[in-house]
Amino acid sequence: MFDTATSLADPRRTTHPDRFAGLRSQLRGTVLTIGDPEYDVARRTVSLRSNRFPAAIVRAEDAQDVAAAVTFARTHDLPIAVRSGGHSIPLLSVVDDALVIDLSQMKRIQIDPDTRIARVEPGATSGDLAGPAHEHGLALTTGDTQSVGIGGLTTGGGIGYLVRKYGLTIDSLLSAQVVTADGRIVTADPTEHEDLFWAIRGGGGNLGIVTEFTYRLAPVSHILGGLLVLPATHEVVRGYLDHVVAAPDELTTLADLTTAPELPFVPPEWVGKPVLMVLVAWCGTAEDGELALAPLRALATPIADLVSWIPYPAIYEFTAHLAEPHAASIRMMFADELSDDAIDAMIAGAESGPSPFNLIHLRGLGGAFGRVAPDATAFAHRQRRYFVAAIAVWLDADEDPAPHEAWTMAMWDILRTEGSGVYVNFLENEGADRVRDAYPGTTYDRLAAIKGRYDPENVFRFNQNIPPAG
Repeated sequence: MFDTATSLADPRRTTHPDRFAGLRSQLRGTVLTIGDPEYDVARRTVSLRSNRFPAAIVRAEDAQDVAAAVTFARTHDLPIAVRSGGHSIPLLSVVDDALVIDLSQMKRIQIDPDTRIARVEPGATSGDLAGPAHEHGLALTTGDTQSVGIGGLTTGGGIGYLVRKYGLTIDSLLSAQVVTADGRIVTADPTEHEDLFWAIRGGGGNLGIVTEFTYRLAPVSHILGGLLVLPATHEVVRGYLDHVVAAPDELTTLADLTTAPELPFVPPEWVGKPVLMVLVAWCGTAEDGELALAPLRALATPIADLVSWIPYPAIYEFTAHLAEPHAASIRMMFADELSDDAIDAMIAGAESGPSPFNLIHLRGLGGAFGRVAPDATAFAHRQRRYFVAAIAVWLDADEDPAPHEAWTMAMWDILRTEGSGVYVNFLENEGADRVRDAYPGTTYDRLAAIKGRYDPENVFRFNQNIPPAG
């Protein structure tokens, strides 16, 4: 039931007005139920495929609210869903008939510029943090678009714009405040609840609800950043793949193999033709950045070159469209190499999609990302070189998803043998075997054992779930 994109609940039903009275009386925040003016807005997410009707939505204000909501849900046998930024790819941040704990109001940020330490609540978005941090010449590896919530980003690992220089978001995490399944509020760090601290760094929402993160920020103010658009030939794609894993750590890129959109900076003769759109983030000096980008620019005459010296938060201007409501079908993997046949298939696939927004997403990894031991955190894919995803995107909620899903699966059937593993934040509802792909080797068993200690009844199960070990 919960894997479907469309709610099976009856939107005309009403909730007894006194059912949540006891919970309301305990909270600083609010409880929304069907019939409340804000309920319909609060149940929506960035995905047009999400149309669900939770029993209630708790807009928590602090950790005490979260703990009270967890205790209430367990007492009244209500399933719990947790929402941070609402970017859940498997559509599990809002669930029919559940108590949704909405963290979006918990977005307080405190930054000590001398120690570079930031305390950030989980409802803060990547954009919310980027601005205040920039005022002090600081930054964190954050999500692809400004609306990505810090909560889901971090607990899944956090692959972002500074990942090759400063690692995953979790690599900057010093401690976390966590509400556990029994309603306790605990601190997890390297010396206190250290097993929980290990697990929340990549284990998703399985272990508890993080209500505050403490990070050490990186000394990044401006970057050489922006969009470089190249023709999508075999030689260009191969050259891109070779360069981005060999370049200095300061260079992180996100590339989309797609068809050129109709935009002011795209020459008309290129609209609809296959292109490689490379989003660049260089966090060293401008002079060194130009040297690092020269091999990419030399691959072919750029169709457009919008790379310049910009404040770090300005990178989000290039992905603002991702914060708008849309629907998507995604399959993702890590890879160490991509064959010539795979490159040719990706270029052909970019041209053949049923939507002009379909794309193959490519990122080079390595650098600081790869210099952390695979067993140091619950994110275990440290040695992988590439991030590869087939993503079909459409913008009409009433459009038949079948052609888009078919395109994604056709690309996946071609590419899947070239890689292994998956980033949990890019995983749809793909079954238990794919969850194990996210947590390879002993990582899964270790998470299951920790889950058994902190959530033996699997209270937090609307996620890429790892059942507790008995």
